[in-house]
Parts: sequence; structure tokens; C-alpha cells
Amino acid sequence: MKINTRRRSTRYQLNSEINITNLMDIMMVLLVVFMVAAPLMTSGIALDLPKVGGKALEGEDTSINISVDKDGYYYIGQTEVSADKIVGKLNAIKKQNNEVTVTISGDTGAEYGRVIGLMAILKEAGFDKVGLKTEPKLNRKK
Repeated sequence: MKINTRRRSTRYQLNSEINITNLMDIMMVLLVVFMVAAPLMTSGIALDLPKVGGKALEGEDTSINISVDKDGYYYIGQTEVSADKIVGKLNAIKKQNNEVTVTISGDTGAEYGRVIGLMAILKEAGFDKVGLKTEPKLNRKK
């Protein structure tokens, strides 16, 4: 009796192709998720910045943004910070980068004294590069 072993071995051939359809589906879902989530990650504190003319400042220095909301609270990033702790936090950052600049984003409803008081605190602490952040004014041509 002769057993045909050749026939049995060809019946279980492995498929060595890579099916990338599933990988493409996953990549498309991730792309859509990141496209939707990216604007939400950069929002920060909701402020109504004053609209004035002028051009944007240019520079490669590292800038720290301090926000003053309409209720007069100070924020570094999204963290609320009291006025007496701002200088300590900024000095810790300045130790790492001596060329750091500070930008103040003041809401249009914020008290003028709170914004100017913050500028005075920063100047007394030795921060010479302090600026105010605004939004560009829309020019309508008729």
C-alpha cells in the first residue's frame, strides 16, 4: 500500500500576504480623533482679548503666558495661581532659560488695575521682557 504524502502537505499551505486593510482603518480612525482633539488641547482659558491693530511679535524666545480673566484671577497655562506665587513659579522657569519672556493675556472685562498690577510685580521681580497679548483688528474695506 502506497500513501500519498505529497497531497497531504500541499493542502495546508500558509498564506504569507499581509492584509493592511485593518491597519488602514485603525489609522484613519486615529487621524480623525486627533484632528478633532487637537484644537481642544490648545484652547486654555477662555478670554475675550482686546482687538487692536499692529503686527505680531516675532522671535524665537520662549514665552510664558499669564492670563487674567474677567473675575481677576491669574492663570499660568490652565492652572490658577495667586499673585504672591506667580514670581516664584516664573523664577523657577527662568533658572532653566534666562531668555524667557512673559506675555499677559488680559480679558476685556478684567480690571485695568489687576493687569497693570501684574506687570508691576513682574518688573519688580526682574522680568524685563513683559508684553500684552491682543487679537488683530479686522480691517473692513468698502
